[in-house]
Amino acid sequence: MAIKFQYNKTSLQDLNKQLKIRVRALPTIKNKESALRMEVKKAKDHANRLSAKLNASIESYQGMLRMWGEFDLSLVKVEDVELSIKKIAGVRIPVLDEVKFAIGEYSMFSSPAWFADGIGIVRQLASIGIESEFYNRKMHLLDHARRKTTQKVNLYEKVQIPGYEDAIRKIKRFMEDEENLSKSAQKIVKDRQQRMEDEA
Repeated sequence: MAIKFQYNKTSLQDLNKQLKIRVRALPTIKNKESALRMEVKKAKDHANRLSAKLNASIESYQGMLRMWGEFDLSLVKVEDVELSIKKIAGVRIPVLDEVKFAIGEYSMFSSPAWFADGIGIVRQLASIGIESEFYNRKMHLLDHARRKTTQKVNLYEKVQIPGYEDAIRKIKRFMEDEENLSKSAQKIVKDRQQRMEDEA
């Protein structure tokens, strides 16, 4: 990215101001990036734990596979998933508050006795599955924000700050050269005037 500037004091002041803003902001952006990196890792670990827990729970109920054939899956439905918003390092992230289920009506007398337990098991498995999916999505949101923040850090560190420093250096050199030329020209004029006075 080429930084546009002019060889004058106003441009120099503007570039110095822009450079100070970026130098001051860089540590904050770096902290944000590391905080997001930690949050991504936490969300990923939690999602992996939930996924393993879900698989272990499903595995533990495999022995009752024939009974599950009798179970009416329409008895348990996810009615609502309540979310709230939390800010993590300046990024708005959803927080899973509660999963609400609607339980269908069934006859306690004509249905097998284990149906009540079956409803509890299905609710538990669905809750774990929803929470696992939720943490996977949360991880992707946080990772996207982290990548954008990393890009900004790299832009400031590797492009803009060195670019502004280089432009400031060029302007200062130009102004020094101009000042030296001006002094030299004044000296030459003074020497000529002195010679003319000496001759007269």
